[in-house]
Amino acid sequence: MNITKIVACGKNIAIVSGSEVLIEDVQSALDLIATVHYQADSDRIVLNKSLIVDGFFDLKTRLAGEILQKFINYRVKVAIVGDFSVYTSKSLKDFIYESNNGKDIFFLPTEEQAIEKLSQVK
Repeated sequence: MNITKIVACGKNIAIVSGSEVLIEDVQSALDLIATVHYQADSDRIVLNKSLIVDGFFDLKTRLAGEILQKFINYRVKVAIVGDFSVYTSKSLKDFIYESNNGKDIFFLPTEEQAIEKLSQVK
């Protein structure tokens, strides 16, 4: 795992990259939150969807809700970057839509858009 810290609009944003899945369950999400906080002093994370286990995007597993609730509980804002058009589930599309209209969790197509969104949101 690589963590790159940038500052945009006065906000520390951690860009997490890697070649293997980092979030497989609730505990691995908590570990990521703690690591980013310690290494980058950031409560805003940009994360490629390839770093998240595929089951996350199947809402029936309840994994997305459990994991994202931890980000909210710990007041960490996260932008997940990737192409979400590959998913056909209407409930997932609705979930993404609702998340993008909130203030904590975002699903965006590019890292640049993720950085911009996380730097603007309060």
